[in-house]
Formats: sequence, C-alpha cells, structure tokens
Amino acid sequence: MESIMSAVWEYTELNFDHTSNRSDIKFQLTMMAEIDRWEIDRVRVYTDGSRWVRLRRKVYRLQRTA
Repeated sequence: MESIMSAVWEYTELNFDHTSNRSDIKFQLTMMAEIDRWEIDRVRVYTDGSRWVRLRRKVYRLQRTA
C-alpha cells in the first residue's frame, strides 16, 4: 500500500487598526510564526495607518493510492 503526501496552503487574515503599536504587531506575528508555523503572505498598509496581514502555512495530507 502506497501513500502520497500532498501539501496544501492554509490562510488566515489579521486586521490591525491605526492605534496598534508596531512592536506589538511584530510580537504577535513572531509568536504565530514560531508556535504555529505561520508565515507572512501579504501585507497592506492603508493611508489611515491600519494594516491587513494575510498569513499562510502548509498543511500536509496523506492520501492512499491503493
């Protein structure tokens, strides 16, 4: 019986308002990266100072071939 491992990306989005401290945002993203293996996919900084961040991580699934 053979198995094939395939990787799929999982995404989550975070929103930070303009009052969020940059060091607090960095701390939160660092903790998510170290503990849950998230990595930054996209970042948008809006003119009002708010930020939108999309994170991604690989999820591996085993599929039987026989």
